Amino acid sequence: MTAPPTVLAPSLPSACGPLSEAVVTALSSGRTVGLPDVPADTDPLGRDLQLALYTLYELHYRGFAGVDADLEWDPEVLRLRRALETPFLDHLRDAVEPGDDAVAEMDALSVEATSGTGPSWYFKEEGTWDQLREYFAHRSLYHLKEGDPHAFTIPRLQGQAKASFVAVEFDEFGGGRGERVHQQLWADLMSAAGLDPTYLGYLDRVSAETLSTVNLMSLIGLHRSLRGAAIGHFAAIEITSSPGSARLVAGLHRLGAPQECVHFYAEHVEADAVHEQVMRHDVVGDLLRREPHLASDVVFGMRALDHLDELAAEKMLAAWGRGESSLLP
Repeated sequence: MTAPPTVLAPSLPSACGPLSEAVVTALSSGRTVGLPDVPADTDPLGRDLQLALYTLYELHYRGFAGVDADLEWDPEVLRLRRALETPFLDHLRDAVEPGDDAVAEMDALSVEATSGTGPSWYFKEEGTWDQLREYFAHRSLYHLKEGDPHAFTIPRLQGQAKASFVAVEFDEFGGGRGERVHQQLWADLMSAAGLDPTYLGYLDRVSAETLSTVNLMSLIGLHRSLRGAAIGHFAAIEITSSPGSARLVAGLHRLGAPQECVHFYAEHVEADAVHEQVMRHDVVGDLLRREPHLASDVVFGMRALDHLDELAAEKMLAAWGRGESSLLP
């Protein structure tokens, strides 16, 4: 097992545009007066906006070394965060087809495909070890905080939905054993693959598309009004994780990957097959019996996950198809 880091708070990222520059400067100096507005023509999926938003969300997780923890609730910081969230959420609302049949959506996700074009299919048959290591670097932005974004939803649930949701999260957090916390298993995977296991170690090198997949989790987790979307998002992860993880296990064996890498995905093949049923019936089912008006938000969370994951996958696979790295220099 990788030794726990002695410094928990990461360093601030390198800015990549005026919005992220303003955020990094304000947080490092502690002076938030004069934070900018977000220009109307800003690309909602551009790296500058996504990095600025990611950095502000991180104040609700582990924060940053040298940054005053009280800035988490600074009014100017929250104003800018909301201004960044608005075009991002507007994009998602426009890009994702609306629906309100959560059961049908989960049924469709549960049908295991016989072919596909995503990373798990790619690595099952043809990806290289170096490309898989790049995939690990991208995925580290989520897996080193796995379970955390969705945990914001717990106090917004009640009854069976809350009890069952916490049961799934209990597994994500190692079932009471620190060495089995999925975040730790991912750190072990990173170390075994010769990669940096540090929290946010690859923040400066991943694409805007990768940042957006994690920003979505923070967005819907931190807003009570989006609790239905957070549950739908988490349910979709658990429903699709097991077959995708099985394909990655096959790819890892094909490439002769270290056991720690195989173990992480093998763990998800077994655990998430159980979690799927719990999420479908006990969490989503109970939530919608209590709050049926959230059905469209549940579907939105599932489809927004698929939309952004597809964009991130396309960006990686296109780079590899050109014989290039998917990571920033």
